[in-house]
Amino acid sequence: MAIGTMLSAFRKLSNTSRITPFRSLSTLVLAEHEGGLIKNSSLSAVEAAKSLGGDNSISLLLAGSGHSLKEAAEHAASSHPSVSQVLIADSDKFTYPLAEPWAKLVHLVQQSGGYSHIIAASGSFGKNILPRAAALLDISPITDVTKISGSNLFIRPIYAGNALSTVRYTGSSPCMLSIRATSFPVASETADLKSNGASIDQVDLSTLDEDESVAKSTYVKLSAQISERPDLGNARIVVTGGRGVKSAENFKMIDKLAEKIGAAVGATRAAVDAGFVPNDLQVGQTGKIVAPELYMAFGVSGAIQHIAGMRDSKVIVAVNKDADAPIFQVADYGLVGDLFDVIPELLEKLPEKK
Repeated sequence: MAIGTMLSAFRKLSNTSRITPFRSLSTLVLAEHEGGLIKNSSLSAVEAAKSLGGDNSISLLLAGSGHSLKEAAEHAASSHPSVSQVLIADSDKFTYPLAEPWAKLVHLVQQSGGYSHIIAASGSFGKNILPRAAALLDISPITDVTKISGSNLFIRPIYAGNALSTVRYTGSSPCMLSIRATSFPVASETADLKSNGASIDQVDLSTLDEDESVAKSTYVKLSAQISERPDLGNARIVVTGGRGVKSAENFKMIDKLAEKIGAAVGATRAAVDAGFVPNDLQVGQTGKIVAPELYMAFGVSGAIQHIAGMRDSKVIVAVNKDADAPIFQVADYGLVGDLFDVIPELLEKLPEKK
């Protein structure tokens, strides 16, 4: 009898905890910076933090070393009117964004700040850090959030984007999220607003050296292609080639078209696996998630893994010889034709980018 009463009380307590949002909101956003500027994906994370509730204190956490960190901190302080504080960790250990020191940093800052939420963009930066930080904090992160319905209620895609799952967080604080930057765009009027400038404070790193795990990994090198084209993750127009392009030599047509209209170049996993282009151009579930104003797909069949990475594009144009290709099911405009005829005609008739 006593056990039954106790279990009944526990169920009531458990049910209550499931519907009770956080009493006070304070969010730590893990910010990525490059060249002294905060990346747009991190500003999207700030937009996501705004959705948690009106009375939310938002802090940006930056790590790095030297002059570039100082410039990034100054930019962060005035980058968004919702940011109230910028925390900086200045150490040679953060010259490169390795998961071990960053995860320990998040753990330290959470212990001192007691934030209700921790948010990062769902890119390589966030995906590298959040799992390890969550393990240190003994919590379960919620990944790839596309909509925030409350301080503990989130929507995320499942089954390669074919279904949406509503998740209620009932764990202990903090609630850790990774968000899809394309789902939380920074409004143009917000970007134009000049905030009064958030405070910039140093993080106490005196205990960081005591953790042996910080030194378990070392930076080797960064391999990146230098290009004048827009970044694939933030481009207004994306031109993508698939297996139908047939070769790396033929993929140069995709490059020429993208260059003419000022677009970023993307590729399917099949094209990447075939060696047509490097894997940093892959769009899809295991590649980059994009949502440009215009997405042009040439020789792309439309596998669900690829569609998961571009289905939020505003306008989708598909060109494929196969009239039954799945890509036409999500395309706004479809042309059944040979890309080797269509692209040369486009190159001839489209005006040069301004």
